[in-house]
Amino acid sequence: MNKIYAVSDGTGRTAAQALQAVLTQFKTHEVEIILKAEVRTEQQIEEIVAEVSKQNGFIIHTLVSEMLRESIQRICRIHNVEAIDLIGPLILRLTHFLNESPQEEPGLFFTLNKEYFKRIDSMQFAFNHDDGLRSDEYDKAEIILVGVSRTFKTPLSIFLAYKGWFVANYPVVIDAELPESLAKIPYGTVFGLSTEPHDLSQLRIARQEYLGGATEDYASVDFVRKELNYAQRIFNKFEWPVIQVTNKPIEEIASEILAFKRRIDRE
Repeated sequence: MNKIYAVSDGTGRTAAQALQAVLTQFKTHEVEIILKAEVRTEQQIEEIVAEVSKQNGFIIHTLVSEMLRESIQRICRIHNVEAIDLIGPLILRLTHFLNESPQEEPGLFFTLNKEYFKRIDSMQFAFNHDDGLRSDEYDKAEIILVGVSRTFKTPLSIFLAYKGWFVANYPVVIDAELPESLAKIPYGTVFGLSTEPHDLSQLRIARQEYLGGATEDYASVDFVRKELNYAQRIFNKFEWPVIQVTNKPIEEIASEILAFKRRIDRE
């Protein structure tokens, strides 16, 4: 069986996937792909090339380090092993096109790709767990925001989710029972959101006027104060940290929450 070695100073996924894509055009030949990942030294290259030479194999590589690319080219020439550089020519062309030197950091693409997909997952989690939805899955959340209506739970959830955090939020409603799952969440995960009654009242009035609805008790200062006091009693009962959101931008509120979580992690 023909053997092709995919050599990389990162995970090797790029080399293996590219090779598999091309091999679909050669269905009559059986090929064994041997992945050699995390190749970071010339000694490793020496050992791999020696093995390939004995197996009468072939090398493709995605070494981002210029030094390693030069090493594998030289060592393959000595051992009469054929090797194809999948990434070097592209790096060279982009270096000239962008007029910028490459970072030559192994696994950088995989890291960025991983962060990208995690952000997609965290955003989807925030949408799926907005405003009390799927409270039975709160054990999967990294941050849970609890507060009365118009305390920025949803926009704050989306902002934190964009940063890669798995966030849920739950609305406090007077006399409505909290889900049992909230009481079982570890300390430092649930955060109460509170604000000043007058500011919240004005915010609700503006919101209702924008939507063309009647404000009634929902926006009255007395009702808002009653709601906030009710929420505070819940926060005190479960000893949840409370974040004041009055006159604060979303970024500042998020920073306070994350700073608190960092303190908990250090303790």
